[in-house]
Amino acid sequence: MKLLRVGPPGAERPALLDQDGTLRDLSALVDDIDGSLLADASALDRIRAAAGVLPALDATGLRVGPPVARIGKVVCIGLNYHGHAAETGQTAPAEPVVFLKAADTVVGPDDTVLVPRGSVKTDWEVELAIVIGRTARYLETDEQALAHVAGYAVAHDVSEREFQIERGGTWDKGKNCETFNPLGPWLVTADEVPDPQALGLRLWVNGELKQDGHTSDQIFPVAEVVRYVSRFMTLYPGDVINTGTPAGVAMGQPDPKPYLRPGDVVELEVDGLGRQRQELKSA
Repeated sequence: MKLLRVGPPGAERPALLDQDGTLRDLSALVDDIDGSLLADASALDRIRAAAGVLPALDATGLRVGPPVARIGKVVCIGLNYHGHAAETGQTAPAEPVVFLKAADTVVGPDDTVLVPRGSVKTDWEVELAIVIGRTARYLETDEQALAHVAGYAVAHDVSEREFQIERGGTWDKGKNCETFNPLGPWLVTADEVPDPQALGLRLWVNGELKQDGHTSDQIFPVAEVVRYVSRFMTLYPGDVINTGTPAGVAMGQPDPKPYLRPGDVVELEVDGLGRQRQELKSA
């Protein structure tokens, strides 16, 4: 299933995109798409059974919000593609590099992204996002890890490299600026993504292809990431894991590096998970 949330910020309603591309209203069946729904297999089965008879929604001019409400935390994996590590001159890490983004950085897939005040190094990163569907603690096998995944989505891990790298401390300052995590358009349930290591990822800036990667290049694949993170923190239904970005970011390009500016347009997609488009404006 392709689950999504549509409507104004803070007032989104749950919806489904059916196999014919028709947008369907889920409001009569569920209050929202959140961790409690994703953990309820019977509720998801009811949605599947009713998909063909749910009332259609007119998508014209309808904003698409983040596909998951009330996200508890966004866990991110850094330097998780061989190509990205190489382009930034870093060796592949021996263990996953883990950092957090605040849940309030999450916005809709086509919402405006704000270039922070004083920023000169705002960068792009297309990523595969994992959405957790069952509480995960100390998972031992890859099979267990994948069984705890509700689905997948497109994420844009926007980053400010000066704040992240040159201002001291951890990466948090360059990762948690407002609007720095567009998510969606859909949460595609795990049954529709049989192999998360078989997905292409692409990103364009002002129509120019910048990133053209593949999840097979991940240093730590999806199952290993979920299993590893569950050793250090409890993952709850509705939590999100951004799994890293392929080569092609601005930081990895020759000087003068083409960092994002107000007025730029970024488009990105992951195979089968939909497409995003953001216009950048000044904060």
